[in-house]
Amino acid sequence: MNAKSGAAMGARASRRDFLRADFLRVETMRPYGAGPAIAFDRLCDGCAACIPACPEGIIQRGEDGKPRIDFTAGECSFCEDCIKACPTEALSEAGRESWNWVAQVSEKCLSIRGVTCRACEDFCEERAIRFRLEPGGRSRPLIDLESCTGCGACAGACPETAIDFAQNREQQGELTA
Repeated sequence: MNAKSGAAMGARASRRDFLRADFLRVETMRPYGAGPAIAFDRLCDGCAACIPACPEGIIQRGEDGKPRIDFTAGECSFCEDCIKACPTEALSEAGRESWNWVAQVSEKCLSIRGVTCRACEDFCEERAIRFRLEPGGRSRPLIDLESCTGCGACAGACPETAIDFAQNREQQGELTA
């Protein structure tokens, strides 16, 4: 799935997943304020109070019945209305610290394929996306992991749905690929 459909997240297997033969578990992008996946899954009862609370309309019900982010409708403004609406504290102020999603650009990107497009850069308020010129008139988008907030403005602007999101492993003490 892609960022526009809200579920293209980096795949990563934990030891438990490995032992269960679930090697490439796809991380689901949960609303702002969701803590670590295990805690969120334990606390969220699927009541969906966060869905109508989101003024941007980017929170949708996932296949598992729990909320997920869908950037086709817009971007996250980090207003915290979803946190205020959550009765179970699956979304909480403490969970804000766990939000470390960053954009990733796939090879579907028009600029990588030689077509002039800078929509993602134009919509990135944080200026986290820059383009590096390459031979043959191509440009490669580069994401500044320090500046990217994971708001999704770039994903909604991309005409090729070439932008996905993954947890920033550098912020978790791990290296990104």
